[in-house]
Amino acid sequence: MNKEYKFSADELESQIPQLTAKKITELAVHDEKLSKDKKQLLRLMKSLAEHAPEVFVSFLIDASVIDREVVIAAQKIYCSFDIPLEVEKKGDKILFDKKFYSGKAKLLNDYGIVFGFYLTYAVVPGDSLKAFMDRLDFAVQQYPNHIDFPQTENGVEALYEPTVTGFFSAKDIRYARNVSFACKTFYSTGRAVPWMLSVLKPLKIYPSRFFADFAEWQLCNNCDYKSGFNPDSQNHKDIEKMQLVFLDEKYEEKHCQNMIPLVNDIVKINGAMSRVVCEGEDSVIETSYNPDDLLGPESFDLRGFFENVCMEGSRVKLFAGEDGPDYSVIN
Repeated sequence: MNKEYKFSADELESQIPQLTAKKITELAVHDEKLSKDKKQLLRLMKSLAEHAPEVFVSFLIDASVIDREVVIAAQKIYCSFDIPLEVEKKGDKILFDKKFYSGKAKLLNDYGIVFGFYLTYAVVPGDSLKAFMDRLDFAVQQYPNHIDFPQTENGVEALYEPTVTGFFSAKDIRYARNVSFACKTFYSTGRAVPWMLSVLKPLKIYPSRFFADFAEWQLCNNCDYKSGFNPDSQNHKDIEKMQLVFLDEKYEEKHCQNMIPLVNDIVKINGAMSRVVCEGEDSVIETSYNPDDLLGPESFDLRGFFENVCMEGSRVKLFAGEDGPDYSVIN
């Protein structure tokens, strides 16, 4: 049975040495004051590295405190960062510093730190649907592990109540909510980060437009936000089936149907790898291409892959190796 413990930031520092004894394996540190206090964050990370390196910790962290010192400390523990993508109003304009956030994301990716973004809409006066969709496109392009939307999370919606304005109508708010939920389902719960941008490139479609189309698909298949569908409660294989069906439809729509076997392979082999890590689940899948190619650098350019790599039907076993998920071809 899971137990929930709540500590203030100061109490947490004193409790870290007891985490293992209390059999705590996961910890969410989502204190807004702490998220902006670099010195205290570094103290916590140092203590975790010393006393509880095996405990997974999710840190809410303000992008302003992320630097090399912080990411080097994060490398020594088992953690991820949740980073709010903040916008501010200056005069009649909404400002969003893409250069600032892309620099922070690059630093995290360079050091191999798992991170995700928090996105909201219609909270800051002057925000618009177009601006939100632009932020979503930007977020996906930074390769975050997940993108969270507090306004679609049970229990916290009231803290981020959207406001109808001249810039953000009630219809726009519903649209943004549905796109957010679609992104959560397809991208975050679907573990799509390794292949999302590669798969979108042949379709010549922005991520936000893709998620809007998927939101329509969810509505038609009774698994949208209003239906009560909860992607977090689904088996990953079931989410993967949804991804494959929808991608088949999009590739047919864009007259790229010849690439569907390749896209299916990319999704299936990465999904199986993720289940080795997250569920400890070994599996055997059949692919149309050799797994060495599917998991190699060629897969970042699917059009080039399709034109230059020969099909090689394979049965692939995926399993936990000494240094992480591994695979072998079964003859």
